[in-house]
Amino acid sequence: MRQREPGECQILLECGHKLPATGVDAAGRPATDTSTPQPSQIAGSPERRQLTVMFCDLVGSTALSARLDPEDMREIMSAYQHRCAEVIGKSGGFVAKYMGDGVLAYFGYPQAHEDDAEHAVRCGLALVDAACLLQTSHGASLQVRIGVATGVVVVGDLIGEGAAQEQGVVGETPNMAARLQTLAEPGQVVIAQSTRRLTSGLFEYRDLGRLVLKGLADPIQAWQVLAASAVQSRFEAQHETSLASLVGREEELELLLRRWNQASQGEGRVVLLTGEPGVGESSSVGLVPIPWVHPDDRRQRSPCPDGTLNVRVR
Repeated sequence: MRQREPGECQILLECGHKLPATGVDAAGRPATDTSTPQPSQIAGSPERRQLTVMFCDLVGSTALSARLDPEDMREIMSAYQHRCAEVIGKSGGFVAKYMGDGVLAYFGYPQAHEDDAEHAVRCGLALVDAACLLQTSHGASLQVRIGVATGVVVVGDLIGEGAAQEQGVVGETPNMAARLQTLAEPGQVVIAQSTRRLTSGLFEYRDLGRLVLKGLADPIQAWQVLAASAVQSRFEAQHETSLASLVGREEELELLLRRWNQASQGEGRVVLLTGEPGVGESSSVGLVPIPWVHPDDRRQRSPCPDGTLNVRVR
């Protein structure tokens, strides 16, 4: 078999990978695939890595606890924490700690992905909606406020003893996420500039300006996330300007167009375009002049960190 030259794209006609299951277990903890390393499995191996940290706080819990019987309050907190764990688990996050009415979650640990920051922000918006919809037997209306920050930390050290033992994270990022949460109004998601930079174009934002946060020496730029943007893919969102023309990709573009023509005539086609990251797989698909015949037609594209791009045309 001929070896691919560096920078060369390759098109395969069949592909398929089973995705890991997500959800929560019976105890309300995020469920993950058994092949995914869990924090308990990698204990004792601290490492430096980029992490997106989300801090979620239940608004008005002090007043609520003063008004309700402790057992009723326990029921509300249990439902709140279970729902948070469910949403965070489905978003690919890891619940690191419950702190009273607060929930600390990591995105990018124990397993890192290139879109962890995006998943954290989408999770924040989902938690805001989920809290409002959470039904309690006491008629309590619940709201949360959320702070998200991204940065380099050292994670993996075991701290504490016995039942209080947990995976420690050392760095400025967790403190920043907690401080941003205190600035958010009920029902708001506030993120740091580091997270905004990684999610540019994927959401609509409101500039909150440079804010002074307790414990941080310099003011930081903060943004409120208003909603997800209307773009159809992460690639399009993160390349808001027009794409440059590719050189030397005529053969690949012609093949993609032929496959589209075959699909439009009723012959199902699946294309897997592979190449080293950065050589232009996503750009190649974006430049294919597909003549859409119906406004509901869409290209479904799934960029992967290993340099593959799954394209399904319907």
